[in-house]
Amino acid sequence: MSFRREFLKSAALLPFAGGALVPGAIRAAPAAPPSRVGGPSLKLSLNAYSFARLLNDRLLGRGDGLSLEQLAEFCARHNFDAIDITAYYFPGYRERTPPPDSFVYAVKRRCFELGLAISGTGTGNNFTTADREARARDVAWVKQGVELAAKLGAPVLRVFADTQMRAQTWETVSQGASRTEVEKWIADDIRACADHGAKHGVIIGVQNHGDFLQTADQVISLLNRIDSPWCGAIVDTGYFKAPDPYAEIARVAPYAVNWQIKQSPLGVEKEAEAPTDLKRLLRIVRDSGYRGYLPIETLSPRGGGNYDPFTVVPKFLAEVRAALAATA
Repeated sequence: MSFRREFLKSAALLPFAGGALVPGAIRAAPAAPPSRVGGPSLKLSLNAYSFARLLNDRLLGRGDGLSLEQLAEFCARHNFDAIDITAYYFPGYRERTPPPDSFVYAVKRRCFELGLAISGTGTGNNFTTADREARARDVAWVKQGVELAAKLGAPVLRVFADTQMRAQTWETVSQGASRTEVEKWIADDIRACADHGAKHGVIIGVQNHGDFLQTADQVISLLNRIDSPWCGAIVDTGYFKAPDPYAEIARVAPYAVNWQIKQSPLGVEKEAEAPTDLKRLLRIVRDSGYRGYLPIETLSPRGGGNYDPFTVVPKFLAEVRAALAATA
């Protein structure tokens, strides 16, 4: 247990003058954002999920598709600084077995040859379910993801606090548990993953994904409860469910250990009518003092539709670069 958690536990028992407990004394102290110096420094990365269909086609033998090495070459041709290689596209992911080291290191070597950093990776998990054994299995799975990230040299592993089950929410899979109970489940599980991350030099990044984490207050509350220097926020700019998503982003930005820059703050369905105000977004990022990678992620429309990442990604990349230059 960290010093801050131990102190808070003891402080909650201290009486106020006159014998009453201090109101709110059992509440967690604010989570401490990463300490940054030197002002903002921003580099661009590509989240591999932008090419999900093609990567899965190759992995599952559904056609030529695209290999991770070929995606890295695409990133190099377009002068990305880095690539974020989601673990979904490594052999064994669906069977929950670690990929062969030879595969991992071949991808890592190719990225090095191309001058690309590996800015992060990510895995799937569900810590909102009432099934303790299922949560325990997912903790073990995320720990495998930590070890994969360490082999890749990725500093951050992206995990979820939201339910990753089709047509389900945290309320349904928790079987009536209160929000406080579910937050404790999530925090305990992510803290265990962060402790494992500390052993391997990998930070756990918690991504808001529009279910349990819909607002900045909810993200910060969870980080408070996790209370680990090896855990921070992945700020997904397309998944805050609030009247002003930019205000939510601004509140979470100081806690960011990585980002996902999306084409709309209102989700993939709103990209045409409500595109991201990239200048506003990047001013928020700069004002937070963030230093590190900004992975962009483009998404295919739900239910299919016309989506060509070879066209969409370069176009969005050019827009982000223009906004970076305009806000420098």
